[in-house]
Amino acid sequence: MSNSVPKEEGLDHSLNLLREGYLYILNRRQSFHSDVFETRLLGKKAICMGGKEAADIFYDNSKFKRQGVAPNRVAETLFGKNGVQSLDGDAHKHRKEMFMSIMTPKRLEKLNEIVAKEWEMALYKWQRMDEIELYEETLEIMCRTACEWAGVPVEEKDMKKLAHDLRAMFESATAIGPAHWAGRHARNQVEKWMGNIIDEVRGGKLNPEEGTALYTFAWHHDLEGNLLDTKIASVEVINILRPIVAISVYINFSALAVHHYPEEREKLKSGDRKIAQMFVQEVRRFYPFFPFAAAEVKEDFTWKDYTFEKGTLTLLDLYGTNHDINIWGNPEVFQPSRFENWDGSPFSFIPQGGGDYYLGHRCAGEWVTIEIMKVSLDFLVNKMTYDIPEQDLSYSKVSIPSLPKSNFIIKNVQRL
Repeated sequence: MSNSVPKEEGLDHSLNLLREGYLYILNRRQSFHSDVFETRLLGKKAICMGGKEAADIFYDNSKFKRQGVAPNRVAETLFGKNGVQSLDGDAHKHRKEMFMSIMTPKRLEKLNEIVAKEWEMALYKWQRMDEIELYEETLEIMCRTACEWAGVPVEEKDMKKLAHDLRAMFESATAIGPAHWAGRHARNQVEKWMGNIIDEVRGGKLNPEEGTALYTFAWHHDLEGNLLDTKIASVEVINILRPIVAISVYINFSALAVHHYPEEREKLKSGDRKIAQMFVQEVRRFYPFFPFAAAEVKEDFTWKDYTFEKGTLTLLDLYGTNHDINIWGNPEVFQPSRFENWDGSPFSFIPQGGGDYYLGHRCAGEWVTIEIMKVSLDFLVNKMTYDIPEQDLSYSKVSIPSLPKSNFIIKNVQRL
């Protein structure tokens, strides 16, 4: 079978990936006029692909595996070692069911109550401040929300530090030098702290509410009937806290979209839940969040006349698929109404991964993200007024994660 896909010439393109960030794969898909191409990353052959069909293949568990794929620098900061993202087969399915068991309507309703309470408390404080750096403030709102919802006890004096450490985990995965090492240090410190909490739960010194992540994960048994290793259990609880804190990125892009698209803001003032849902989905499609997902070819197979060889690193273009002109038409236009007739495909819209929640590697916390964003959006539009002073609201498609450069500064906050 002919390996007829384009091949990027050169010894290694890892630096190009860092330089181009979210656009690395999409740029080459467009220049090669191909949804799949071959390159070299980290000194080895790699395959990059994007689009709806590519996502469908990528999330086929018979063709790709995740175990041992994430670079050590990512495991040591973003994911933690031996977490659900690194599992395959029955072990992954069993662990994923643990995560999905806490995503019930009742628990999501509780989440919304907590988020609203934290926003109210923040507004009370902001009305007495001259200037608010929204990103910094929402990091703390999200950290408080995550801990209360997950059942994790945190003393008030430690909350800001915990928010800082959880932030460092997702901000440092692609960083180089001191910023990366700060992320590793933060990961080690939080895992040690969380491990002690897990031990207190199992020792009867701490009794979290049943149904919370802390309770569920502390008492979860693996396929052999054993409790999770304390370190792994701590990694998985952090895999609830860290992603919720990372929703701060989406909240700030929501604020940016509300500012840049006043006609959409007017629609949101109606309080219509469907309009809010479409707006949130368009924020998740339009703005950069995760650039790509990684896997490894499980066994040789052929797709589009190209042979995927066992063991080959493969990257799926998440950002580029969400900006694929063949799927979205005018993808660089912010247009929430495009979701009015969206077919709900698990492979065309993949800001937090694609495929099935239970059987695949789609983010278990996607519903959490959407709910938190909707509550936050309602506050930004309908429950507060504020001024936006002159500042640099541009954002990079190279920096990972990306944010408005000014961290979105607001002033003169008033509760409506």
